[in-house]
Amino acid sequence: MPPEVQELQGTVSALGTFVSESFYYYASVFMLIIHVGFLAYEGGVSRAKNVLATMVKNLITLATVGLTFFFFGWWVYNAFPLWPVNGPIMGPWTTPTEAIKAAFAYVETAYPWSPNLGPNTADSLTGVFWFAFALFAMTTASILSGALIERVKLGGYFILSIILGSFTWVVGAAWGWNAFGWFLTQFGYHDFGCSAVVHAISGFFTLGVLINLGPRIGKFDENGRPRAILPHNLPLTMVGLMLIFVGFYAFLAACVIFLPGYQGITSIYGSPMTLASIGVNTTIALATGLMGAYISTKADPFYTISGGLAGIISVSAGMDLYHPVLVIPIAFFAAFTFPYVANFIEKLKIDDAVGAFAVHGYCGVVGTVAVGLFATGYIQADGVPATSFIGQLVPLLIMIIFLGFLPGYGVSLVLKQLGLLRIPDEEEIQGLDLSDLGVETAYPEYSLTMRPDLRSQP
Repeated sequence: MPPEVQELQGTVSALGTFVSESFYYYASVFMLIIHVGFLAYEGGVSRAKNVLATMVKNLITLATVGLTFFFFGWWVYNAFPLWPVNGPIMGPWTTPTEAIKAAFAYVETAYPWSPNLGPNTADSLTGVFWFAFALFAMTTASILSGALIERVKLGGYFILSIILGSFTWVVGAAWGWNAFGWFLTQFGYHDFGCSAVVHAISGFFTLGVLINLGPRIGKFDENGRPRAILPHNLPLTMVGLMLIFVGFYAFLAACVIFLPGYQGITSIYGSPMTLASIGVNTTIALATGLMGAYISTKADPFYTISGGLAGIISVSAGMDLYHPVLVIPIAFFAAFTFPYVANFIEKLKIDDAVGAFAVHGYCGVVGTVAVGLFATGYIQADGVPATSFIGQLVPLLIMIIFLGFLPGYGVSLVLKQLGLLRIPDEEEIQGLDLSDLGVETAYPEYSLTMRPDLRSQP
């Protein structure tokens, strides 16, 4: 081969790597906007006496999950896709197939000390993949955060967030959001935008925790009827959700596989797709979800804007397969019905402060089952079963029960028995800003202007 041709090929290859690196890097940067949104969303939902503690709790989630995902979460994703169906976590196998060999070629790159994660190495992509997955992990844990506000102990919450954000959902991703995962190879499971892998797992994990955590003081009257505990700043909450919507476009873009030498982008299962499907279907789902919740709740501001998130989650599993006309009824159904789920949970005397189970758990289930209903028969790859209702339902049940509800309930029960789950009543009454941070109020200027004796002073 002439030297000039070799040089041209090297230039093209380097350019392809740079483009792929840039795609995941900037998608992950924009994904961080989700956490800006969570800060505003949860801070606005809390009462004024808890606003700073609530926001700091969510902020430190980035630290705890980011570090633990580096030390073991990334390895879990790469080491668990075959277990327990095709072999133990790390072999040996009596007859290792080429697929098994290929799957575990990634394990060496997933250890914290791997040179592939270091600077200036030949591998330009492992690090940006880790970056994207770390942001997924932080998002998953933050779903838990909002539901527990105003009464959870920080230490207990951090333990729960690490287990959810760096382990249980990662196992679900290894099984069901991986080209080698046994949910795909055995059932033909399809979950492009993580309806179950992220949202349903985190929603049911949260439900298990809420049962043990108990309601906020004053949430229910002496007859068990729920009282409204209103957000201290609903406009801030609505702005936070709008920021989450922006981040979700990046979240979904980071769900695609775009590698050097590829003719285009694919889903994580290797099936073809386009960014146009994300742009069109996400926007249609957002718009339809807002309208569905608006109609269902007669324009309740909190539920209306949450409906946009419900709409997106309900179609994210099959977003790469659906025509926009199909997105509309699925998103509308989920957004119209999720407030009824939230009210039902409340009638069970479960205090979910932000409706996390209804939006993420319930709508994640809707999104996963919808693929089995509306995209059944889709063939993703040679030798892989076609998508089906059973192929969606069985992995979904495994995830919400064994990776979601049971770990959430079991770990929180242990924390409760050890006195590490819930703050004392007196601290809850005075507010977490004071007990956790030593701050009397997040709005000192506002409190001064409300004192009659100071209103006339400059």
